[in-house]
Amino acid sequence: MQQLFLTLTLVLLLASCASVDVATDYDKNANFVQYNTYAFYKPGIDQAEISDLDKKRILRAIDSELTNKGMVKSENPDVLISIMTDAQERVNIYQNNFGWGWGGPFWGGGFGGVTSSTTIEGKLFIDVIDNSKKELIWQGIGTSSLPKKMEKKEEKILMIVNEILAEYPPSMEK
Repeated sequence: MQQLFLTLTLVLLLASCASVDVATDYDKNANFVQYNTYAFYKPGIDQAEISDLDKKRILRAIDSELTNKGMVKSENPDVLISIMTDAQERVNIYQNNFGWGWGGPFWGGGFGGVTSSTTIEGKLFIDVIDNSKKELIWQGIGTSSLPKKMEKKEEKILMIVNEILAEYPPSMEK
């Protein structure tokens, strides 16, 4: 019984760690069909409070995803791409009370306890700005736990960026 519970807990924990919550918003009056070229908005990217290595990872992932969508990097772009990040430490507390309880004159056996873990939950904001109007036309936000091991960072960043940009351009169907 205990082995089954631990296995199920591990599977659920791993599944929850792999997920990315994505939220998007966009200007319903923007004509996304006209946006074919892009460039990175350096002033916005410079303000992102993450390491230069992580910025490079994020920008490479965005570059790859936009290229896969048929967009072209340009000196005179239709849209500017900016990023912003936020991170918070999250404390997870689990109370495990398992057992059989009261049964006649005897207490049934079981196990219980409290465990806790900490994770870093990060948010990545990807902004798409109409270059001619200098207006935000689309924003995607991805929220996910961040890996503690350095070798997993690039893989996780790629997954987060791909999940966010899967929503770009927005479906204009009514």
